Amino acid sequence: MPATVDIRRAADRGLTTTPWLESRHSFSFGDHYEPDNTHFGLLLVNNDDIVAPRTGFDTHPHRDMEIVTWVLEGELAHQDSTGNRGVIYPGLAQRMSAGSGILHSEKNGSPTRPVHFVQMWVIPDETGITPGYQQDEIGNQLDNVGLVTVASGIPGRDAALSLHNRAAALHVARLSAGDSISLPPAPYLHVFAARGRLTLEEGGELTEGDAARCTDADGRRLTAHQPAEVLVWEMHAKLGG
Repeated sequence: MPATVDIRRAADRGLTTTPWLESRHSFSFGDHYEPDNTHFGLLLVNNDDIVAPRTGFDTHPHRDMEIVTWVLEGELAHQDSTGNRGVIYPGLAQRMSAGSGILHSEKNGSPTRPVHFVQMWVIPDETGITPGYQQDEIGNQLDNVGLVTVASGIPGRDAALSLHNRAAALHVARLSAGDSISLPPAPYLHVFAARGRLTLEEGGELTEGDAARCTDADGRRLTAHQPAEVLVWEMHAKLGG
């Protein structure tokens, strides 16, 4: 199968707005449903959220999902029914395994400052596992040019966080203008430009909120033209086989 690159523009994403939330969806989510855009590879959710000060998501349930949250600006307070608490900020990686069922809330406690974050979901290899939580500070690692592996379930792969999916890994890079990195070879790559402007080799330009869905990717180069942050899902399987 030939390699492909499908560029999805920021303006074409689904949008949910409330008095306290602006949420942009890369895939079908909630009331926003596109039958031909429910996932890519193993990635089901890539929500780009801005939550207003002193507001947030009240306690709500999840089940059988690996949920990774990456904060771009501000702080997000997490609390769940297994007793875990944490305040997530830029450079602090977080993963929640919903497993057999968990309740949690996500709040912006700042009186003045919005919180901007990306939340991503993949399905675990096994259903009904014990719910779990992990967080780890990796901000210092992002000072070096290159991809930092935030979360992975791929055997033998070092990562800050573990995933209960043996075919998926999430990487992040913070780049200065002129920096260039090689993307990992994989059957499926989801490249999300969280901020800045970049060029994907044989794919074209990506600006903030754009994504590239790549199949059979083999070490393509990604080059920043201004300070940028990029989230890359490396996936060696897809839903349904």
